[in-house]
Amino acid sequence: MDARNEMELPEDEVRRHYPQALALLTGFEHAPRLGRAAPQPAAAERSPGIAAAGAGRFRPTTPGLAGRSTARPDGVRLLERIEDAGGDDLLTPAAATMARVLRRAIAIALAVADEVAARSGAAELKRINLETRLPAERHQEFAELLAVESLAALSVLANAVGFLLAEHAGQQTADGVTVDEVLTDNPLTALQGALWDLDQNLARMAQGDDMLIAVALAWAETLSAAVAARGESAPRIRAFTGAAWRVEADEFPIAGFTPATKAHGGPVAMAFKKPEEVIGNAIAKHQALRLARMLVAYDFERMANPFVELGGFTFTFLGDGRPGTGKTTLIQMMAGVVNDYCQMAGYPFRYRNLSVDNIDSYQGKSGQNARAFINAIIDPKVIGFGTIDDIDQIAGRRGDRQSSSGQQEITAVLMEAFAGASTVVRGNATFGMFSNHAESIDDALRQRAGARFLIDGPKTREDYIDILALLLGRRHQIPVGQHDLMGAQVIRRAVAAEYAGHSRPAEPGLIRVFDAVRRDHGDLEDLAELGSYLFAIAEAEPRFTGRAVKNITDAVKARAMDFDMPDAWFETPEPFLRQPYDRKLEMIEALRLPITTEMVVQEINRYADSEWRYSDSADENAIEEAVRSMERLAEAKRRFEGGT
Repeated sequence: MDARNEMELPEDEVRRHYPQALALLTGFEHAPRLGRAAPQPAAAERSPGIAAAGAGRFRPTTPGLAGRSTARPDGVRLLERIEDAGGDDLLTPAAATMARVLRRAIAIALAVADEVAARSGAAELKRINLETRLPAERHQEFAELLAVESLAALSVLANAVGFLLAEHAGQQTADGVTVDEVLTDNPLTALQGALWDLDQNLARMAQGDDMLIAVALAWAETLSAAVAARGESAPRIRAFTGAAWRVEADEFPIAGFTPATKAHGGPVAMAFKKPEEVIGNAIAKHQALRLARMLVAYDFERMANPFVELGGFTFTFLGDGRPGTGKTTLIQMMAGVVNDYCQMAGYPFRYRNLSVDNIDSYQGKSGQNARAFINAIIDPKVIGFGTIDDIDQIAGRRGDRQSSSGQQEITAVLMEAFAGASTVVRGNATFGMFSNHAESIDDALRQRAGARFLIDGPKTREDYIDILALLLGRRHQIPVGQHDLMGAQVIRRAVAAEYAGHSRPAEPGLIRVFDAVRRDHGDLEDLAELGSYLFAIAEAEPRFTGRAVKNITDAVKARAMDFDMPDAWFETPEPFLRQPYDRKLEMIEALRLPITTEMVVQEINRYADSEWRYSDSADENAIEEAVRSMERLAEAKRRFEGGT
């Protein structure tokens, strides 16, 4: 939301809630209704007069961090939990930071809840209810307004924690964080349920300062996504989403359920690869390098990218190939190149991978994990690169009874995010889906990949010599022999050869269609003849739809942007990256290549070959499985009838 439409949340109103926030952190009783408490280790027996472990630990006198709770041992005592996570007799800096952030976030959440109550009329109904004269016909309205207050408090709590802790994030990440106790009775009960969830996650996972912050950030992200999902269908929610606030002291914006994130990417924990360490895969490597440069052309002020406006930006792509052909290496290369460019330009870079660990048995949790993954990458304040490795195992095919509900949830979220009604492509983020069995991906999800990277690894004699030399390293005395080492990996030469190879299809079924169209129309030279080829493919392969044509035209536009941007543009930020958006647009426009019929034919063949390959693989796998079943049945029958 525009900053001019934001109302300032007075600092006095926030600080007025500090005592109540401190009371929640110090200790409260909560009996979980939706979540299940993790088993706690039994307390060790000790002789009378022996103090409990940690009883003599130093207690700071700083307001907000002092004193043990008087709550029962099974109560929620977050200050103690945070202090104990550091593993030190003294309060660690991370524990102190987190305690102050939580107090601040709770106070902001309570202040916003008050604002929402005043806007919605809930404040007046609360007063009438306290006087025990609330009419019965208004009970439903009262409950709905309290639910709106609760959702607002939870959303602000989660987003404030994520916002205020972002600059303290380390390399550690926390997987398996759960948020189950999302309550909407009233704001106080809602906050207690959320803090109970945080306490449970810290108890299970927070060992050391790095994990303390990582668990809190993961909890905040998960809670934010869960509350946003609940808020989509909540009645009277406009009392919260229809306004925007700003906490000036923290520069923290509040705009409905939209997460507020600082421009912080965090360090990327990955072993990066250099382009010369990727053997073969010329087109995939070439497109990945082009895409890396397109990403950092993003303009943070305009929140737009010239390559999106001019065409050719790849928002989603699919990399498929047999095991061991270099998918992981390609991910490491592209992430490394983007990371280097971002460090040079001073841009925040964020990389995330959606893995099988994000599939959860709790209903709705897998979808929340996928949505949190998407939101982290498309954050307009960072350059984002998201990968989904082994997507055939993570996202289930619709109608497949062997797919779990969690896999189906992830499929639905990815389809909406990649090409849904609310999808906005700014040009700061890209998603790569990778698979050894692309034929097993849901057809509609697969077709949402705007580009196809065939990852087939080393193919030629020269490729195998190069990869052997690369992997052996330098600590040997074996001569190279008659070979131009790495000469075959000169990318411009290799890419030109590979593109030329797509002037004719490779798959037998598509070759028959191509030859038939050529017999009827001759060389494909105009739009009518190219359209006739597309129609013939669609008749032969029903899955070749209008979306396929869109992906092909996007690939053709990307080919028009397949020019060499001067290396000087990416050695320092001033020549290109720091230029105004309109100037960037002019510089790119001047280099754009003309679109030719040869490009269009090659891209049609590349895309259609991949669809034929997936179709043939799926059919072959089904046939092989049927044959194995028949063989087992025949063997069982033979043994049953007395065979040996």
